[in-house]
Amino acid sequence: MLRGINITARVGGFIPRPERLWRGSIEGETLSRGFPLKLNMKIINLGCGGKINEAFINVDVLPMLPGVIKCDLLSGIPYPDNYFDAAYHSHVLEHFSQDDGKKFIAECYRVLKPGGILRIAVPDLENITRQYLKYLELALAGEPLAENNYDWMMLELYDQAVRTEGGGAMAKYLTQKQIINGDFVRERIGSFYDVIRKNVEEGAARKKTGLKQHIKNILPENIFLALKNKKNKLLDIFNIKAWQYYRLGKFRQRGEIHQWMYDRYSLGRLLKNTGFQNVKVQSAMDSYIKDWSGYCMDTDKNGEV
Repeated sequence: MLRGINITARVGGFIPRPERLWRGSIEGETLSRGFPLKLNMKIINLGCGGKINEAFINVDVLPMLPGVIKCDLLSGIPYPDNYFDAAYHSHVLEHFSQDDGKKFIAECYRVLKPGGILRIAVPDLENITRQYLKYLELALAGEPLAENNYDWMMLELYDQAVRTEGGGAMAKYLTQKQIINGDFVRERIGSFYDVIRKNVEEGAARKKTGLKQHIKNILPENIFLALKNKKNKLLDIFNIKAWQYYRLGKFRQRGEIHQWMYDRYSLGRLLKNTGFQNVKVQSAMDSYIKDWSGYCMDTDKNGEV
């Protein structure tokens, strides 16, 4: 996951109260391993993917883990007005169109109580473009490694908006045999880099699949079937283009694509226009939410992004 910008904001009409987060009717303030054990607040983790915390109500359109509630956020947040003390979503907003993003933020505002907290993490367009311009100038000047860093910044800027298959060009970059500017890429995407490279190394060590299976994996399904079944070959190949269009459209609609980008100005303006107050850019460790780093949502247990 790309490093991004973290912004927190409050709903107006703040009434001072404890800011530790927990679900439902459990009460208290005891901490264990950095996690509150008994508290009396509700927090929702929107579009959680595989990043959940049992302290939160976790929702996603395609639940990956037990206990995650199925919810299509484009249809709204299925909870009453003024229900949550805090809401959190990380690398979700940029997957909505600009108009749908406005509706989604309005929904966040609706389900939060007066004084409630909204924390958002999104890719930082300002940082990405500044880094792109930096390495553009260095590459033009012939600086060693600048060309590689420039190539990576182009991927951060465009790949997830234009890709036509899962992972896109960024996945190909991360899974190549050797990454010359690995330290730079790791600085950009954090410990996720280590996970990817470990998988690459383990994959190279595994026994390769047979040629037939390899062909089946890399060819569109209808082409493979056409080669397998000569009787239907002409019919299947005639439909290849239609199948490719279908696959592209299905991929573009499944949620991986970035449909909009934000910086501290545009996101702050969106929040203020929705009614939020005290909008502030935060680090991954800091938040209006007390003891935020203990939940390990924007960092791992070692405090690394």
